[in-house]
Amino acid sequence: RKLPAEQVVWLVLGMGLYRNRSIADVCDKLSLVMPAADTGLRRVAPSALTQARERLGSAPLRYLFLSSAQTWADQETRADFHGLKLLSVDGTVFQVPDSNANAAYFGYPNSGRNAYPTLTLVSLLSVHSHLLWDVAFGPSRVGEVSHAQQLVGSAPAASLTLFDRCYFSAGLLLAWQQQQPDCHWLMPVKNKLRHTVIEQYGPHDCLVEMPVSPQARRQQPHLPATWQARLITYADPQGAIRGFLTSLMDPDAYPLADLLNVYWQRWEIEQGYGEIKRQQLTNETLLRSQTPDGIEQEMWGILLAYNLIRLEITRIASDADVPPQRISFVMALRYIQDEF
Repeated sequence: RKLPAEQVVWLVLGMGLYRNRSIADVCDKLSLVMPAADTGLRRVAPSALTQARERLGSAPLRYLFLSSAQTWADQETRADFHGLKLLSVDGTVFQVPDSNANAAYFGYPNSGRNAYPTLTLVSLLSVHSHLLWDVAFGPSRVGEVSHAQQLVGSAPAASLTLFDRCYFSAGLLLAWQQQQPDCHWLMPVKNKLRHTVIEQYGPHDCLVEMPVSPQARRQQPHLPATWQARLITYADPQGAIRGFLTSLMDPDAYPLADLLNVYWQRWEIEQGYGEIKRQQLTNETLLRSQTPDGIEQEMWGILLAYNLIRLEITRIASDADVPPQRISFVMALRYIQDEF
């Protein structure tokens, strides 16, 4: 009775904002416990916090994150590339406590026993605001492409999503571009890409046709035998990157030079992960919970807290008429911690 569900939601958010405090301390500092009717005391045993979190579960935090993220995504109207909103997809990992339940569910990376079981997270992030528009996470034994499949349909119409080359998958990319009108993607080309040139637009710009692997067609029988994309390349490769594949087929509407430059904005998602891990979690990327549902609840709380910080940064930037990247994440985090 002292910890109804709404108070526990605030507790999980607090866990995502105050990584350097124990869960009991977070509860105490935020005065989350309802006062007892007879004594007015606001104290509970630490075991009561565990029981309250178990009663709440992870589903309400998942709903809260996804519904708020969708609302805030719908409010973003800025188009940074030829009328398209710029997004990025990439993955990262978090370690979880080495309890029997966590080890059995999340597993260890690379099929070998590491120090801790590992959770894999794949996110769809706005390049402009760093707001997370959607995420998928789960056991480390599940590949990033499989997690990214859960994000299909989350990118809006009139958008361009920047992928790393590890997401090269006909099933993923065809589904991505077919969900919404003008929903496009771009990624670095693999070194040993099997392709046939269908039409040459310029010395470093062409339409290509690629085979879909038999393994992919067995898993997804609806896939065609071949598929097409636009291949653009640098005259001089940029390190390991010699060019890109994209669903933006029209060379007049989307010039070669612009496409070669836009990919580097993908690093904004790396900045976002750095903000979560280094600043928000103070480099403590080992999560706290001893059960898989507790880990999922905690992860949703961390991601929701991050989005609240980025939302405030976006609003500050709008008032100041500057890009959100000009606003210090650390200062915004401290401001919200103080006010919270």
